Amino acid sequence: MDSAARTGGMARGVFTADHEIFRTQVRRFFEREIVPFHRDWERAGIVPREVWRKAGAEGLLCPMMAEEHGGAGADFGYAAVIIEEIARSNASGIGFPLHSDIVVPYVEEFALPQKKREWLPRMAKGEIITAIAMTEPGMGSDLKAVRTTARRDGSDWIINGSKTFISNGQNCGLVIVVCKTDPGAGRNGISLICVEEGTPGFTKGRNLEKVGMHAADTSELFFDEVRVPAENLLGEENAGFSYLIRNLPQERLVIAIRAAMSMDVMLQKTIDYAKDRKVFGQTVFDFQHNRFKLAELRANATMFRVFVDHCLAAHMNGGLSIEMAAQAKLLGTEMQNRLLDDCLQMHGGNGYMADYEIGRAWADARVGRIYGGSSEIMKEIIARSL
Repeated sequence: MDSAARTGGMARGVFTADHEIFRTQVRRFFEREIVPFHRDWERAGIVPREVWRKAGAEGLLCPMMAEEHGGAGADFGYAAVIIEEIARSNASGIGFPLHSDIVVPYVEEFALPQKKREWLPRMAKGEIITAIAMTEPGMGSDLKAVRTTARRDGSDWIINGSKTFISNGQNCGLVIVVCKTDPGAGRNGISLICVEEGTPGFTKGRNLEKVGMHAADTSELFFDEVRVPAENLLGEENAGFSYLIRNLPQERLVIAIRAAMSMDVMLQKTIDYAKDRKVFGQTVFDFQHNRFKLAELRANATMFRVFVDHCLAAHMNGGLSIEMAAQAKLLGTEMQNRLLDDCLQMHGGNGYMADYEIGRAWADARVGRIYGGSSEIMKEIIARSL
């Protein structure tokens, strides 16, 4: 049985046989089109757009999108398979889940029918790469504090403001802009408006240099009197905050799923390394302290895997709550950072070398405690339900 279907000697029941057949297809694609080139993309700071088109042709983008729009109409389990295979490959620069599972659902649910017909098939093919622009300089996790504005002018919206830390920012052909359409109404004055690449006044700033996730293009975006048709509004005016709150649990589950697989894979690589690496006449694994540490890490990783699979099953059945998603993200990213730090330490000096996967995974994981809502925000969400 594949290691994705078993964790810590325990069978996983959340995936069907069809999911696992799809996993084989996804893994082959990654082995052929992603893994051999990812280090080059890390140095370049971006994944070529052609890779997105290849993924679209293979059906690896937007699996949950309705067939009428160019997707497969599949359940979230297929998305989870892709997320896990990204983590298995340590290919953190691949922004498919942000596009497919976080941004595109807003368009599919809230865009006008003519905009769906125009955009969604091209999103499924990888011809349009998407981003969502929430964070602003000095704003952090407080969505209510956005300063980017959109004012109505006849049949158009005119957008002014700036965003930062926007994933897929360089590659994006369409970005959902979180903006204030009623500046005095706080969270009740936020709207989501789509802006296409090439629209006058919309410019992409520098590709930001990060501590980790080097292949993931991350940008500043600027909007100077950007005029877009009123039809680019998603859903109702001033209802954007409620849409974000409703969709954020899936985003946080995406992060938790990735953390769980990263822990599983990097822990096994560390166990293999410890059994092979010799110091003082014996293997690293032969030292009782190291065996006990690895045993502890395995127990924790297995425990989290059980919980995240429970959350995945709940989400597939429409029962993942905001609080449970926050718990999964909080526990997963905090545990992932601790586990990878311990695994890196067990590699010694080799662990700090970029040629070893553990060092890159360790650096890539750090942002998990920040994006999608920081750990502190997750605690606040959980605390509200107590």
